[in-house]
Amino acid sequence: MNEAPEPRPGPALTPSAQVSIVVIAYNDATLVGEAVRSALAQGDAIAEVIAVDDASTDRTGQVLDGLAREHPRLRVIHREDNSGGCGTPRNDGLRAAAGRFVMFLDSDDVLPEGAVDALLAAALRHDTPVTAGLCVRRELPGPREVPWQPDLYRAPALLDPVTAHPELVGDTLCVNKLYDRAFLLDHGILFPDGRFTYEDFVFTSRVLAAAPRLAVVPDEVYVWHVRRSAKKQSISLDRKDVANWEARIEAHRTSVRIFADAGHKGLAHAARTKFLDHDLRMYVRELHTRSADYRREWWRLTRAYLAGFEESELLAATAPARWLARVLLASGTPVDSDRLTQLAARPGRLLPPYARDGERPVWSSALSEAELDGLDALPADRLPVTVDAEPVLGSRSLLRLRVHELYGRVAAAGPVGIDVELRRRADGRRGPVHTAALTPDPSGDAWTAETALDLGALITRGGSGSGTPVPWDLTAQVRCADGSVLNVALRATGPGLRRHALPSARHGLLLAQPYATTGGALALRMASGMRTAWQIAARKLRRGGGRAR
Repeated sequence: MNEAPEPRPGPALTPSAQVSIVVIAYNDATLVGEAVRSALAQGDAIAEVIAVDDASTDRTGQVLDGLAREHPRLRVIHREDNSGGCGTPRNDGLRAAAGRFVMFLDSDDVLPEGAVDALLAAALRHDTPVTAGLCVRRELPGPREVPWQPDLYRAPALLDPVTAHPELVGDTLCVNKLYDRAFLLDHGILFPDGRFTYEDFVFTSRVLAAAPRLAVVPDEVYVWHVRRSAKKQSISLDRKDVANWEARIEAHRTSVRIFADAGHKGLAHAARTKFLDHDLRMYVRELHTRSADYRREWWRLTRAYLAGFEESELLAATAPARWLARVLLASGTPVDSDRLTQLAARPGRLLPPYARDGERPVWSSALSEAELDGLDALPADRLPVTVDAEPVLGSRSLLRLRVHELYGRVAAAGPVGIDVELRRRADGRRGPVHTAALTPDPSGDAWTAETALDLGALITRGGSGSGTPVPWDLTAQVRCADGSVLNVALRATGPGLRRHALPSARHGLLLAQPYATTGGALALRMASGMRTAWQIAARKLRRGGGRAR
């Protein structure tokens, strides 16, 4: 692989201009300009923006060169060969940077206004080689925004040493942080070169293993754009091939080894627990959508990795996560994909049957070695209770609900009522709350209820009449006689999970589509009006015509 050419010399640094921002780009001509402009707009603190074009084959290089002619603080590095990953171009930018501090930005993301000022002020005030702030995942076309690891960034803090804060291993991003460049180079901290997926994991582990003082700011400092409908998915979102999971395991294994070699057993332990609580659950939620060949290979890879975990690491994980691990370790071949998917959801739902081996609750009679340890001691509000929800839409729309027993714990709490709440997914705006009394089922192992669905209220409150269907999530609270409240997501069931066109005196026509999310929860898309119906029909016809050609 050829070395990247040296960029032209940058502008002379001033006392206030201390930050170099490294923007990496590959075949992203339509988006890279917005990323670069967001970096340049950070103000006087920016000494330079270094854009590294990783041998793009589209107009990315020309776009960057055009911007550089307009903005003297922008320097462009054109690599002759594509590196195959994100690590090498970031390393090129880091080595070429002249600023005291460096920050990284991807070509399809942006920096919000004031991000660098917030980070730099904390870095200078506390004299920290690493300063971190809040990253927000923005689902596009949006406008849904989800904060990344929000518990870490609720208030300003100085963490010294970072080894006393194992919760930091959960934030594997490199882009929401400001680094003292000398600290990185003095410790030899670089990204893995070449085609290495999840290079952030390794880089962040190397940073934490060096045990720097770390300042935290609650400010939003990075906007991570998530484009799930894009023709080519980003590396982190493109999980259809099992090689992606294999790469993720290897990145985690490398991170754990980095911590262990540095003598930070607590961080190594936390990294493995994070793997169970976050990574394992995320991939299990999608497992039922994959082919049989994918599931077999995924199962083999995962069992081989989990076999090296210590019991203390399993016990440190949340109950649903460690139960998933115990099922994987107990079975040599894939089993119970639907039950695993539901348990991996957030919040987890444990579907029947509910088996015991003596006094021990276990996954099933066939896998009695997979103990659901700790279930009997879980607080009521953390129980993975399953509530089936069957939508029945028509002239009178309603929701049929069934609360399942769970090893006697639900009966002991005494469920008496259920409140179903709808929230608009884009911004969390609350819709109507539907309340119903629960009645014991004759079977003795469930409680049932039926409540009306006010679909028209979703249009009124949620702005679902714009021509684009608006998704709503449904959650529920089961109120119990002992005073406990069980917070649950509803499991989508029944034949009503399809599009419905419903007459409405107020809106003319309601378009409703109940559906199951990837994790199996019930959600609802809503729109209104004849015009919207024609728009949806036209889109379907266009898609159908395209396939016919």
